[in-house]
Amino acid sequence: MAKDKVVCAIDVGSSKIATLIASINEDGRVNLIGVAATNSRGVKKSQIVDIESAVEAITESVESAERMAGYSISQAFVSMGGPQIESINSHAVVAVAEPEGEIKPSDIARVNDAARAIALPSSREILHVIPRTFTVDGQEGISDPVGMTGVRLETDTHIITGPTTSMRNLVKCVGMVGVDVKELVFSGMASSHAVLTDTEKELGVILVDIGGETTDVVIFVDGAIGYSAVIPLGGRHITSDIAVGLRISLESAEKIKVALGKSLKQPVVPEERDEKGATKKREEEVLDLKSMGVTEEVQKISRKAVVDSIIRPRLQEIFKYVGKEIKKSGFGSQTPSGLVITGGAATTVGLLDQAKYILGFPARVGKIEGFMGLVDEVESPGFATAAGLILYGAKGDMTAETGLPVLGSGLPIKAVTQKVTDLIKSFLP
Repeated sequence: MAKDKVVCAIDVGSSKIATLIASINEDGRVNLIGVAATNSRGVKKSQIVDIESAVEAITESVESAERMAGYSISQAFVSMGGPQIESINSHAVVAVAEPEGEIKPSDIARVNDAARAIALPSSREILHVIPRTFTVDGQEGISDPVGMTGVRLETDTHIITGPTTSMRNLVKCVGMVGVDVKELVFSGMASSHAVLTDTEKELGVILVDIGGETTDVVIFVDGAIGYSAVIPLGGRHITSDIAVGLRISLESAEKIKVALGKSLKQPVVPEERDEKGATKKREEEVLDLKSMGVTEEVQKISRKAVVDSIIRPRLQEIFKYVGKEIKKSGFGSQTPSGLVITGGAATTVGLLDQAKYILGFPARVGKIEGFMGLVDEVESPGFATAAGLILYGAKGDMTAETGLPVLGSGLPIKAVTQKVTDLIKSFLP
């Protein structure tokens, strides 16, 4: 009996650092065996700003997941985010090596390499080269040309780039924990693996991953990524608004935000009417702060005031920025599946209503699918990126077994930062 493969993922976010460990059996089923999340430290807008604090937080998260799984992590897929992530679409053409024979994986690798040849400043590196569609001798819309006959092979690719400094600092931090970075993966792309269906990707869909301090926007058209961007706003800005508006600490503001999000499941009380049939003016619901765990002395606050005056304006601002990115992409009319929202702030009260109101698209909160084992531990949309990293890694391993190139995969980060990794290892005991 073959031994199950183990895939590990570390999501280094602005608000939390999540580590997942999963075993992949022969049938390709993904079984979660270790889950851990710790408060993020030394990370701002998904980028490392304090190496020592970040290493401590990552170590805490990794060790906790290792204890649960009974497995020691040696390498992991790691998420990469931040407002400096940029994307561009590229086109490339190559001649098929054997015109009389079939198109081989080596031909696809060559055309992808040709698409990668774009002018980049020295401060940026390519994170992903994702083939969108292939064209063989003028025949467009081919998803996998391997085995076909042709002379001229073209490809349209989506290229995601990131800042060299941020990428190397992230690899350095994870390396100091004693874990090799198998691959850096754009966090928005990772989340898409966990919450989007193949049908949605094929029809056209917009993924909005609202994290702590950033929001990833990834647009799928015809089954492949056509546009990606990062907005420097997130759930922590909503928390900060509540803290300023009510003059309380950020911790208490976060408790109120989470409690209001959970209260959505409570039944709606029908409106009361007087003898003439007119609606009675109902007293505004006063928040019970003690039941929310808020110990600070605060005057009575109505739920309506917090939701309508503080939370709603910030949500509208976030979705207006999302709207700008959709308009910039030019794919707005090609996304009938609408919005799928995920990330830690996806449970914020009134979020879906504002998304539909501002953008005019149907919207739903993404649900993490495709796992067995500790599924209850990753029910929250906040685990979408980490869960997606596991599925991405599992898919990559299965594709690697066939000998075919992993379409849509990121570049192995070892090739980019081997010197940095070797330097780190030389200092480790």
